[in-house]
Amino acid sequence: MNQEERRQEIKRLLQSRHQLSTRELARHFGISFDTARRDILHLTRTGQAVRVHGGVMELAKDDVPAYLARQHILSPVKLELAKVAAHFVHAGQCDFIGPSTSLEQLCRQIQGRDLHVVTNSIDNALALLAHPLPRATLLGGTLEKRNRYTYSATALTQVSQLRFNTAFIGCVRVDPDGVYLSEEEDANLIRMAVARARTVVLLAEKYKFSSQLTAPYLVAPLEQIDVVITDEPMDPQTRQGFKKTVQVLSISK
Repeated sequence: MNQEERRQEIKRLLQSRHQLSTRELARHFGISFDTARRDILHLTRTGQAVRVHGGVMELAKDDVPAYLARQHILSPVKLELAKVAAHFVHAGQCDFIGPSTSLEQLCRQIQGRDLHVVTNSIDNALALLAHPLPRATLLGGTLEKRNRYTYSATALTQVSQLRFNTAFIGCVRVDPDGVYLSEEEDANLIRMAVARARTVVLLAEKYKFSSQLTAPYLVAPLEQIDVVITDEPMDPQTRQGFKKTVQVLSISK
């Protein structure tokens, strides 16, 4: 059993037992305590489980962690994803940057650049406040407090009248037919931004390609994605769902 298979098996064990200790995992798989601990760190840092004292606990499959909780998950990976995404930001552009903890890091990376950023993310806007540039537009409307974004019919109309050079988006899950989010209002706005962009850049860690979290709202079919930035190399079968010209970039060395 390779590393990825072992981590999937840990998730299956958690579905039936709900909580496992590091020592239990080491005995079950015949691996060292340190190897079991690394598996736990990977699953918890990528939002696939919850770390508890001495082990790991199941993350309910229908529960998408709130934004503030996700801010503490694997920040080094989020930062590296953001650094790669920043290469697609250029002076003079009008870009859309959606709500995502990784995309919040992108907003911090592009401080001082001369462009226009449109967003419906409260945290993106706060990150952009730190420097006079880029110019930023925060779309108005009702504040969704749990995930810290705004939405309204007026914002949807506003986005429909803009043309973006690039739309940077995150997601809850990537299925063979498209990119999905868990909230309908957020998905409606992001879907419009994708439709109004010349280039669409998706930031998605590898686990989101097999996630079981509930996310019923389609944001974009895979053929609309131009660039995928992820943490580990994408296997050929997964890549087949995207168009042939898609650019897949992995931060893994």
